[in-house]
Amino acid sequence: MSKTIPPDIKKDLEKAAILHQRASSDYEKCVEFNKLMSDILGRLEDAGCDTVADKVMSILLDCNPKQGSQCEKATRIGEKMKKF
Repeated sequence: MSKTIPPDIKKDLEKAAILHQRASSDYEKCVEFNKLMSDILGRLEDAGCDTVADKVMSILLDCNPKQGSQCEKATRIGEKMKKF
């Protein structure tokens, strides 16, 4: 199990954190955030970063983009994103 997150994945996690700040009231940004996090999850699993992959999975479990409504769990997901 790798404990070091590869630099390219770290960069994308930072991008996702910034994107999430705008995603809570913008459906398209929310979908973009969800897709980016899904991609990051697969890359983390491939890199053997299981602990971080588990954290990303918990975010994805809460992330459910819905068109025409604000994210009900934006604050919760935002707090999880800050831990990265």
